[in-house]
Amino acid sequence: MAFLRFSLLSILADRLDFKSKKRKRRAVYRGKMLWVMRFSGFVSAIMVMIIFFPSLQYFPPAEAIRSSQLDRFHLSETADRFSFRKTTVFRNADECGFTEPIISGETVVCNPSLVHVAITLDVDYLRGSIAAVHSILQHSRCPESIFFHFLVSETNLESLVRSTFPQLKLKVYYFDPKIVRNLISTSVRQALEQPLNYARNYLADLLEPCVRRVIYLDSDVIVVDDISKLWSTRLGSKTIGAPEYCHANFTKYFTPAFWSDRQYSGTFDGRKPCYFNTGVMVIDLLKWRRAGYTKEIERWMHVQKSARIYELGSLPPFLLVFGGNVAPIEHRWNQHGLGGDNIRGSCRDLHPGPVSLLHWSGSGKPWLRLDSKKSCPLDALWAPYDLYGHSR
Repeated sequence: MAFLRFSLLSILADRLDFKSKKRKRRAVYRGKMLWVMRFSGFVSAIMVMIIFFPSLQYFPPAEAIRSSQLDRFHLSETADRFSFRKTTVFRNADECGFTEPIISGETVVCNPSLVHVAITLDVDYLRGSIAAVHSILQHSRCPESIFFHFLVSETNLESLVRSTFPQLKLKVYYFDPKIVRNLISTSVRQALEQPLNYARNYLADLLEPCVRRVIYLDSDVIVVDDISKLWSTRLGSKTIGAPEYCHANFTKYFTPAFWSDRQYSGTFDGRKPCYFNTGVMVIDLLKWRRAGYTKEIERWMHVQKSARIYELGSLPPFLLVFGGNVAPIEHRWNQHGLGGDNIRGSCRDLHPGPVSLLHWSGSGKPWLRLDSKKSCPLDALWAPYDLYGHSR
């Protein structure tokens, strides 16, 4: 009987303890639900503000972004993925003359003595962009006279570049992907469909009106000559200059539907268009702005959405607008195709002749092939400019 009494008392105690815990859990649950309801109300208020005030959703497309709290917030996340060695300061040779000093991390972009270079900054190609800048500085007699215009679609990369190149003259411009998202059609390679790949179309709008000329470079190049030689290219009456390849089969850059329809193919009447690669261009921005070429390129992108007149990404609209009206530049300034084709990325040799710029256009990128231990012979020429993976 004593044992039975003890068992009943134990069961009763457990029941009382269970009810007590249950009441506590209910109290905690009610507290949590109250917190969730308050947080949901806060989120709803924020969503209402975003809907009724669209300016909060994105930056104006031509607005330059400086280092900010947002930039510093995201920097740690990017730094976890990328670590670049800090370079030495590159100085002008004596014959370069006076260079305007940097003030508060910036310089006067309208200085007419500057060489202007535009290049994109993208997480997937950041390693290539850093190597490209490094190569330009290494081979320039007047590196302090070069101003870099970086085009970005995310705001967490400027501080990383500044910490790698302490005295670099630069400005970062935000390119809103919404501008082209509805204009982009599918391509032979997904990388060619990225919105930032089309930022070159908007350089005349993004850069300051006082910038009359710019060199545009893809992120997968290295320069092994003084870039001031490319800068001094005479464009004459032309708006852009680039190495042309007139032996290439120009018809392959457009579909049979394009060539069979005179309203499209007739655009080349009176012209002798040649293939040129848009990864290296010298652009007269003053002429571009006057002629409104950005709208002309967008018009062809609209046609592509409905008629499918080409298969590649941002190149064909440039061929349609400028083909046959390009100031020729020596082939040495774009030894392109080193990344192989758009599918396999196979190894390629250099074109015959001197070399001032190497370009890994195609699907094979040197940093990826080097990391995978499946590099091509020419990838070794890119490696000395790679600043990735070194301790600071």
